[in-house]
Amino acid sequence: MLENRWRETARRNATRLAVHDATSGRSWTFSELEAEADTAPASASEGLSHPQGRDVGFLLAVLRAWRAGLPICPLEPGQSAPVLPRPIPGFSLLKLTSGSTGTPRVVALNAAQVAADADQIVRTMGLRPEWPNLGVLSLAHSYGFSNLVTPLLLHGIPLVLVDSPLPRSVAAAAAPWESITLPAVPALWRSWHEADLIPRQVRLAVSAGAPLPLPLEQEVFERHGLKIHNFLGASECGGIAFDRSDVPRTDPTCVGLPLEGVEASVDEDGTLVVRGPAVASTYWPEPDPRLADGTYRSSDLVHRDDEGRLWLRGRVGDIINVAGRKVFPGAVEQAALRHPAVVDCLAFGVPDSTGRGEAVGLVYSTREPIEDSDLRAFLSSNLSAWEVPRRWWHRPALGADGRGKRPRHVWRAMLLGEGGAEGDGRRVSGFRQS
Repeated sequence: MLENRWRETARRNATRLAVHDATSGRSWTFSELEAEADTAPASASEGLSHPQGRDVGFLLAVLRAWRAGLPICPLEPGQSAPVLPRPIPGFSLLKLTSGSTGTPRVVALNAAQVAADADQIVRTMGLRPEWPNLGVLSLAHSYGFSNLVTPLLLHGIPLVLVDSPLPRSVAAAAAPWESITLPAVPALWRSWHEADLIPRQVRLAVSAGAPLPLPLEQEVFERHGLKIHNFLGASECGGIAFDRSDVPRTDPTCVGLPLEGVEASVDEDGTLVVRGPAVASTYWPEPDPRLADGTYRSSDLVHRDDEGRLWLRGRVGDIINVAGRKVFPGAVEQAALRHPAVVDCLAFGVPDSTGRGEAVGLVYSTREPIEDSDLRAFLSSNLSAWEVPRRWWHRPALGADGRGKRPRHVWRAMLLGEGGAEGDGRRVSGFRQS
C-alpha cells in the first residue's frame, strides 16, 4: 500500500521539487528521488530496515524498504537497534517510545495506519506543496516522521533538509523560499525568537513535543505577526489535536480540536482516549490493553469543553519531559545505581534553569562520600545528555511513607518546596526521611 501511494505521488509530481539539502545545495525532483531509491536494494537486518540520519539517505532507506515490503524501525543517529523477535507480523512501522507507563517499548503500525496519520495531518494543518516543510526535526522521531517524511512521500509536500537548528542555519535554509511550513519544538521556537531570527518566510508555524509557553506564543505573534499552532500527538496514535486559531491562546493548557478523523474522549479517570484509523495496532512484542482495537488510552489528564477542544490537566505517572524528550526516572536511577558508591536514589522532574521547562533531579545516598561532579561524570558516560540530572541532593538514606512507598512527587515537594524553591528536605505529608 505505501509503495503504491509513493509511486502515485512520484508520478503525479515527477518534475516538481521533492527534497532540497540546504547544506550541500543539492536538490531532487520526485522522479529523481524515485530513480535513486530504485538503484539499490533495501538495507535490512533479519527482515527489518533501520533508516537513520538526517539526510536524504534516510528517505531512500524508507523507500527501499517499502519497495521490498520490509517493516522499518527508524533510529536516531548512534542509536542501537532493539532486539526484537522475528518474523515481524504484518507491521510496516515500528516506533521506539516510552508508552504510557514510562517503560521503553515498541509501537507497531500497519501500512493503513501510517497513511492515515499523514492524511489527517495534511488535511487538518492544510499542508500544501507550495509551502515546503523545513526539516529541523529528527526524521526518526514520531513527530518528524509524521510531519516531514510521510507528507513528502505520500502527499508530495517538499522537504528542505537542515543539518542544524541553530538560528542562523535555519534562517539561511529558509531564505531561498517564498513560503515555508516550520514544525518544531518550543525550545527551538524560543531560541529563534530570542535571536530575532525567525524566518520571515514561515507561513505555517507548528509546535509540539512539549507544552508551548503562552508568553512565547504571544511574544512571537506581537513581534512577527506569526501564530504558532500548538499540536498534540503521541507515538501510539499519531496526531491528536491541533490549535487552528489565528491568534494566540489565552490558556496554555488548550491544545485545540481533534484532528480530522480523530475521535477524542475523556475516560472515567479523566484520561484522554483516542480512537481513529491512525491508532497503532499494538505494543509489540508485549501487547497492552491500553493500545488495542483502534483505541489508545493515554496517560494525559484532560478536559473536553462543549466545543470539543481539549485542555491538558497534567499527566499520570512520573515521566519527565526535557525539551520535548521523554526521560524515564527508572532508567536514570538504574544508571546511577551502577556507580559502585551509590546505594539508593530517586529521580524526578524539577524546573530547569529557565524556570519554563523540566530537567532531571536526583536524590541519592552512598556507602562512601562522593562529589556530585563525580556522579555527574559517571552518568554522562551512561546516559544521553538530556537524561543527566541537573540538580542533585545527597542524603544519608532515603525514607518511605507509612505504606513503605517513596512517591517521587513527595520527594520533589520536600527538596524544592511547594513553590519550586529549594526546600530543607523535612517531613512532608506523613513521609519520613531517614
